[in-house]
Amino acid sequence: MSYTENYQKWLDFAELPAYLRDELVSMDEKTKEDAFYTNLEFGTAGMRGLIGAGTNRINIYVVRQATEGLAQLIDSKGEEAKKRGVAIAYDSRHFSPEFAFESAQVLAAHGIKSYVFESLRPTPELSFAVRHLHTFAGIMITASHNPAPFNGYKVYGEDGGQMPPADADALTDYIRAIDNPFTVKLADLEDSKASGLIEIIGENVDAEYLKEVKDVNINQDLINEYGRDMKIVYTSLHGTGEMLARRALAQAGFDAVQVVEAQAVPHADFLTVKSPNPENQDAFALAEELGRNVDADVLVATDPDADRLGVEIRQPDGSYLNLSGNQIGAIIAKYILEAHKTAGTLPVNAALCKSIVSTELVTKIAESYGATMFNVLTGFKFIGEKIHEFETQHNYTYMFGFEESFGYLIKPFVRDKDAIQAVLIVAEIAAYYRSRGMTLADGIEEIYKQYGYFSEKTISVTLSGVDGAAEIKKIMDKFRRNAPKQFNNTDIAKTEDFLEQTATTADGVEKLTTPPSNVLKYILADDSWFAVRPSGTEPKIKFYMEVQGEMGCRNCYASAESAAMEKIEAVKKSLGI
Repeated sequence: MSYTENYQKWLDFAELPAYLRDELVSMDEKTKEDAFYTNLEFGTAGMRGLIGAGTNRINIYVVRQATEGLAQLIDSKGEEAKKRGVAIAYDSRHFSPEFAFESAQVLAAHGIKSYVFESLRPTPELSFAVRHLHTFAGIMITASHNPAPFNGYKVYGEDGGQMPPADADALTDYIRAIDNPFTVKLADLEDSKASGLIEIIGENVDAEYLKEVKDVNINQDLINEYGRDMKIVYTSLHGTGEMLARRALAQAGFDAVQVVEAQAVPHADFLTVKSPNPENQDAFALAEELGRNVDADVLVATDPDADRLGVEIRQPDGSYLNLSGNQIGAIIAKYILEAHKTAGTLPVNAALCKSIVSTELVTKIAESYGATMFNVLTGFKFIGEKIHEFETQHNYTYMFGFEESFGYLIKPFVRDKDAIQAVLIVAEIAAYYRSRGMTLADGIEEIYKQYGYFSEKTISVTLSGVDGAAEIKKIMDKFRRNAPKQFNNTDIAKTEDFLEQTATTADGVEKLTTPPSNVLKYILADDSWFAVRPSGTEPKIKFYMEVQGEMGCRNCYASAESAAMEKIEAVKKSLGI
């Protein structure tokens, strides 16, 4: 069906809500095409898109269709799966509560039980709830760190991780087989509540999550002595982190936490920030202002669904340094391994996990403690799969997993990124360096002095619509068919094609063990590397680069960074970006 036919089908639907009809009528031709040329697809983390009318937008009908597909998948698993049901949570975005309860009503029409949170909750708590309530699946309504016009729909499997590829593919098949989303049936909401098919949950699950999170911190004596009066500034950026982060910090003994109150109130338009993304320093403007007023050691920010953590640290001149996702991953990994080694609790089979586009610095750190690093595809579900493998095969003990995109998981009672856990461990790390008369800034420089300097750059190029999708494919085909031999006058030592599952060197071709994925990675002779991949959740193609060098002294950070950026700029020029 063409985009014009799809558009007309929506326009002709008599029961279409007025706000969607008004949007259809106001569309120009280009907008019509973008809204209807395709269906919103599942990527690395479910569906995510602009809120609005159309098959390529997120709205009640796209949500109903996705949930109908999930209901049919659960139907195919039998009565036990239907009784176990689905846990559902949502964040502070536009239409999030509506999408959550519409999903529950679709499930109820199939006789499938659902547990819906009474109000907004973080993504990691949804992952926990799936495991705690032993549900068959979970649904999280969120667009993570995207701007206000977006929302999304993520599906979780029974282990609490994002639905793995095989189940996600089956779900996609069910969804695609639904010809007309307007015919999806909904059960009555109040009747379903009365019958118990829809159960409202809240504080009872919060309390159980907070019990588990007590085990995230490693050295309570350290916190008691150096953490209680340590100034920490926290902001939830108008999202769900406020529901748990402040309580978790207080429970752990961090008594001097200062909250950016203007951002503690959930709001769909994220009124005080251009984008609620803790990766960006702009999101820390109010936190920095409060930090200067109270002389805070560290600033922490969670994104709207509290699965990503951003960190800023105070420098000697009183300014705040915005850490990269890789730097945060490095300081957490180093501390966890060191603290357990000091306490005599570091297992001999310790394992860490990271995505293939995350820093190799953490690999060096892991190896220095005798731990094993596992590289997985982008998408935290792949780290979740590794945790499941470790638990069932009893071959490794999970210690830490992260992605460079500001996602971290310490304890596996959650099977997705958990910024609440990450806030707690970063606070403890700040206390640790304080106990040594150091700051977090000193700690990072110490890591670079020991392991070498690592600097990275991620460049995202947005290419929207039909033309954008074609351009992204063209770029990937260009790299795949005309593989470069050099970049920045440096030979490429290894080419990894994760779609073809091959690793090519001068010595020949080896088979990669990861599942197929449209990612190309090039490792240069000087151990620098770059990678290119289309985003699984946004109309973007991403370029990742990392360079390595030496840092001769603790105070040589600036010169090491300057040298690294020169290398990165040279690689960018070679790439034509």
